[in-house]
Amino acid sequence: MDKKSEMYELMLLQLKGLLEAESNWIANLANSSALINETLADTVFAGYYLYEEGELILGPFQGRVSCTRIKLGKGVCGESAEKNQTLIVANVKEHENYISCDSAAMSEIVVPMTTDGQLIGVLDLDSSKVGSYDAIDQTYLEAFVQLLLESKK
Repeated sequence: MDKKSEMYELMLLQLKGLLEAESNWIANLANSSALINETLADTVFAGYYLYEEGELILGPFQGRVSCTRIKLGKGVCGESAEKNQTLIVANVKEHENYISCDSAAMSEIVVPMTTDGQLIGVLDLDSSKVGSYDAIDQTYLEAFVQLLLESKK
């Protein structure tokens, strides 16, 4: 197993521990964003946008002041939510549908959060480096989101 996968395996174990100790959804989102921020060194934003009344609204996160509302289809978060698929943007400066909330962000991955076909929100990560995210990140972050969603039931 490569170093990146080992790091993610440990992060998933830590998340399981957090979820066993707490059942409040917002508390778990808050701590899980802190866990990602601590684990992934190049992170400049790690957080959630929660789906309410037809748009994504900023939820618990770690990072600088951010965009508070995103319409479906707009930006990487809105696009991921609308398509219900994980999106990886290697260089946000070259992505047509990118909304710049923080100039330090160079690459982004967004994982949709759905339960029984219902959109709950998205997990949004921004990195200070171009090309930070790949298939390994996608696999583990999708598992991360799944653990969170299972804890919500």
